Amino acid sequence: MPPVVSIIGRSKSGKTTLVEKLVTELKQRGYYIATIKHAQEIDFKPGKDSWRHLRAGSDTTLVVSSDEALLIKPITTADTFSDICRLLGEDYDIILTEGFKQADTPKIEVRYGGDKTPLKGIKRLVAVVSDESAETDVRHFSNRDIAKLADLLEEGFIKPHRGRLAVYVNHKPLTLKSFPRKIISNLITRMVYSLKGVKKVSSLDIFIRKNPG
Repeated sequence: MPPVVSIIGRSKSGKTTLVEKLVTELKQRGYYIATIKHAQEIDFKPGKDSWRHLRAGSDTTLVVSSDEALLIKPITTADTFSDICRLLGEDYDIILTEGFKQADTPKIEVRYGGDKTPLKGIKRLVAVVSDESAETDVRHFSNRDIAKLADLLEEGFIKPHRGRLAVYVNHKPLTLKSFPRKIISNLITRMVYSLKGVKKVSSLDIFIRKNPG
């Protein structure tokens, strides 16, 4: 975990102004900065403290209230869809997105409601959801077939990927075939099992940043 330093003070004492100045100064020195804002309620609007954090140059801002948190990270046109998904981390069984029809992901097309015309140019379509019959080469579900659609996701996507290994070097994912992936996974797991106090490993997170000095 990176070092954490908290800027504290009474309301209106200038905490946000100091955070802005520190973020600006540290960014000018070439450092990668994240900020966390504790708030009574989450409200990200121009002029708000969390907005000021980002404007000052924070690479990521987390706004935290008593019952929820909102992660805000500026992106650029150079960020890929995979880069965006990585913001969520690896510890999920599946990520469902709404939209992103041009992304290189399996897709489920919904055709009930307004315009039921099939979308054109869609790649990797795996299912269509429509209350009416649909001419399609993929599986068709009605809006009442949620359990069956969930079965498709479970059997086709979740279960085959329950055990997985992801390796990122310099923030870029490595493409690993089955054999090296198995070697790396077994080697690291065995090393961790040899450490005192480790009895069971269901997931394992390792982060390495080389000291440039």
